[in-house]
Amino acid sequence: MTSKFFTLLCVTFVLVGVTCVLGQGPTYVGADKCKPCHKIEHTSWSATKHANAFSSLAPADQEKPDCVQCHVTGGKKELPGVQCEACHGPGSDYKTISVMKSKEKAVAAGLVIPTEKVCVQCHNKKSPTFKSFNFAEASKKVHDKKAKP
Repeated sequence: MTSKFFTLLCVTFVLVGVTCVLGQGPTYVGADKCKPCHKIEHTSWSATKHANAFSSLAPADQEKPDCVQCHVTGGKKELPGVQCEACHGPGSDYKTISVMKSKEKAVAAGLVIPTEKVCVQCHNKKSPTFKSFNFAEASKKVHDKKAKP
């Protein structure tokens, strides 16, 4: 009886462990992981307000969840600023070269092609500095393809 209980207990722990790992979903990897293949985009992003969004907050505001949610990526202070994945979704499942070579594969693996709906999650009237937001105009400024790596 003890042997069966021990076996059942072991199987339960394994199943719980697998469920925890599989239930996590995609994770954020950070802009530095995107940079090697997207040098031009990374360079142009680095010069934007998005890249410096967290440091633009007053020190007291850096502790406010309402502010931080739009000034860091994935809710993580370890990923300061509005990095690639803030707009394109967590990259752990689409970051590999074999997936990124195909837009269809990348999208199927979680790559988000940003739309106005993505942007207005932060660019809205809840922001104390909000003036207006024009998606068509703003999207033209996101990446200056003329930027040099």
